[in-house]
This record gives sequence, C-alpha cells and structure tokens, in this order.
Amino acid sequence: MATRRAIVLATAATAVAVPAWSKLNYPDRTIIITAPVAPGGTVDIVARILAEEFQKSMGQPVAVNNKPGEGGAIGTRAAKREQPDGYNILVTANSNHLIVPWVYKNPGFDPLQDFVPIAAVGVVPNLLCVNPTFPANDLEGFLKAVKNHPNEYRYASAGNGTLNHLLGVMLCQMTGLRLVHVPYNSVTSAQSDVIAGKVPMLFASLPSAHETVIAGKLRAIGVSGHHRSRAMPAVPAIAEQVPGFGFTGDLWVAAYVPQGTPHTVVEAIRSAVSTAIASPHVRRRFEGLGIVALNDGPRELAIRQEKEFQVWRNIVKISGAKID
Repeated sequence: MATRRAIVLATAATAVAVPAWSKLNYPDRTIIITAPVAPGGTVDIVARILAEEFQKSMGQPVAVNNKPGEGGAIGTRAAKREQPDGYNILVTANSNHLIVPWVYKNPGFDPLQDFVPIAAVGVVPNLLCVNPTFPANDLEGFLKAVKNHPNEYRYASAGNGTLNHLLGVMLCQMTGLRLVHVPYNSVTSAQSDVIAGKVPMLFASLPSAHETVIAGKLRAIGVSGHHRSRAMPAVPAIAEQVPGFGFTGDLWVAAYVPQGTPHTVVEAIRSAVSTAIASPHVRRRFEGLGIVALNDGPRELAIRQEKEFQVWRNIVKISGAKID
C-alpha cells in the first residue's frame, strides 16, 4: 500500500546516520526550490523564507522557481522530472499536492509514489474575506445576505478544485447557501478582483491576505481553523461564531524531493529544514504572517498526507470538480 511504502521510505531515510556535509560533498552548487504557485501566496512566501535560511546553513545559493498552473500540477510535474540528487526541492501545499490528483484526470504525478517526504513546515488557516462594500460586517450578516439571494453572490478562487474553491463548496454544503464559483489562475489574481469589487468574496490563506486586510482593502469576517489566529485575534473562527457549524480547512506547506534521492541527501535537507524552523528569526516571521511552525519529519509527513489524501477525495467528489 502507498502508506506503508511511504512510511518505509521515510523510516529508512531517518535511520541513516547523517555524515558531515563535507564528506557528502553536498551541496556544492545552486539548489533550486520549485514552488508550483504564482508569487505572493503562502507557498511562495514559505519557499522564499526557506531559501534564505538554506543559503545560510548550506553555504550555497538557493533559488526559488515559481511554476504555477493547473492548481500546482505543472510545477509538481516539473519537480518530478528533475534529477533526484538533492538539488531540486519541491515546496508545496496540501491543496496543490493532495487535491489536484483527484480533480485532474491526468495530473501527471502521484503524491504518494513520486516524491520522498522531507518535512511539514507550517500550517495556516484560511480567511473568508469580502470586499469592504459587501453589505455585511460579520459572518451572521454574511450568511443572511447570501441566504436571501441564492445564486446571486459569487466567490473567487485560484481555480477549479483548489482549496479556496473547495472551502466554498464546504461552506455551501454545511449551511445550505448557494454561491456561484468564479475560478482564476491564481489566488493573487482572484484576490485582486475581489479588492477591485468585480467579485464580492473569496477564501484566501491568512499570509496571502494579511496585508490587504490590514490595509482595509479586504474585510476578514471569519477564520477557517478551529481557533482564532494570533496574527488576527479580532477575527473569529467560523466554528466559534456559528455554534455547531463544524467548519475547518487549514493549509499546510511541506518540502519534498523526487523519488530516488539518496537517503543521506534526504537527511541533509531534513537537517536544513529543522535548522530553519528552529531559527528565532523564522519563528517571528511565521508568527507575523499567521503561520504556525511545524517540524514533522518524513514519517509524520507520510502519515499526514496519506490520511488527508483520502479526505480530499470525498470532498472533491461532492464538489463535482473534474478537469480532463
């Protein structure tokens, strides 16, 4: 089974003692981090923070290569094709890695078979944001307005089958609301049109929407996690604001390498991730963006992704999202 295989690979990787990097002769040239998203979103932000820290600890240049499209499938396929030598690292989110394979008929990658898990790095909630002209200031008013006008309100997303699309599906399913989905090619372009008033609302990860909410360009009326975020304590959790709602949907970011990467190199990259996450500087940056730092190792990440992979399978089926 995929789970067993992933765990065996991860366990084998962690069982190997890490030699000195000088003995490994790794790294000795530029490392590329592929982020299968457009610049500006949570995955891109985390990838760039890791790149800065890797340069310090590994002593080699680290570049971030953004390859957006098809909900992350384009960049993930590109990362899969790279040489499994440790010079090509994929930094992606559960939304790109675990949802896309259920949405696309031929995504071109298997998240459980084609990549070796390195570490889960951080998790963030999503914000339900509206244009400041929206005729409601809180979730109660929002629900009432949408309920009274079925199929009249639209919500933007980064594309069919993306996390911020499926969060809208979950919202409608749990409340009986009827919203019209408007897919874009990235959360950045979706957010821009909500700010411009072309579409009234969207779900966006807290880091990607944080500055625009603070600047008053968007109004955050709910957080998708179980609890409020320290970065925006005044914004209630949706589950808190509407008792019994049971709504939650977090985005987590993780690092992977192509299958076949040597175990000693996997451990070297894992060590670099741990060093980065332990840095007080990184912790402060994460906290300021509403990112809760994680440091799950290969085995923990393998278990996490296998469990969630099946959850998203069911939600995608309910949504009807399918792309040939």
